[in-house]
Amino acid sequence: MKIAIQGIPGSFHHQVALNVFGADAEILGFRIFEEVAKSVSKGEADFGVLAIENSIAGAILPNYELIDRYNLLINDEYYLPISHNLMGLPGQQVDDLLEVRSHPMALLQCKKFFENHPAIQLIDDVDTASVAKRISEEKLLDIGAIASKTAAQTYGLKILAEDIQTVKYNFTRFIILQKDVVDLDFVPNKASIKVTVKNAKGILAKLLTRMSDFGLDLSKIQSIPVIEKPWEYAFFMDIQFDDYDAFQKAIQEINNNFGEVKIFGEYLNRK
Repeated sequence: MKIAIQGIPGSFHHQVALNVFGADAEILGFRIFEEVAKSVSKGEADFGVLAIENSIAGAILPNYELIDRYNLLINDEYYLPISHNLMGLPGQQVDDLLEVRSHPMALLQCKKFFENHPAIQLIDDVDTASVAKRISEEKLLDIGAIASKTAAQTYGLKILAEDIQTVKYNFTRFIILQKDVVDLDFVPNKASIKVTVKNAKGILAKLLTRMSDFGLDLSKIQSIPVIEKPWEYAFFMDIQFDDYDAFQKAIQEINNNFGEVKIFGEYLNRK
């Protein structure tokens, strides 16, 4: 089984792939999220692992667009507790660092820690673990990385400060992507959809009211403009429900009366 991730060994995506699929899975690492989506779409990978939101920093909106554009399906979700650690070469101390590099989401989640270290310049990079690897291989003095403890162990770095994320109970929600529709052997209680609403006064408020009437719990909603239709919007929604039949009836009514629905996935709520 081939699993596509963004990042390299020691990254959070790599950790999720191992947790979900086991050590026997073949992990295919890619530089950016779009390459993950593309590999699943082309059938080069059986599944893809994609971060979609963080409990501190919020949604990763471009990844919603990737799911839509590459016509991928959400097979499942996985919540990973995130521990951000500052690391550098052995012998280094926090006060020795001139730069700290990491994924912009990781830097954002550790912002408060660096308020106490104003001399350190924070620099966006493509991935947490890749920075750790580069520091190790190139023996970069005075440069730190924010990454997992697994990355520090993998690349022989010293942890200079543990758990530096602003909110200690910090989780990232990952989704497991696939290309083809499969028959479910369970009754789902969560779904991810996109609704492109009609351009009518009060349409969104009416839509949300009807969804509530069907007993649907809207756990997330994100709006994006419809590029080819100025001033019209689509909404990505995560919906939780106890009655699958009611969910199906709600989807039918939305299609008939409110706009076009695209279902990205029906799965089990893991939160």
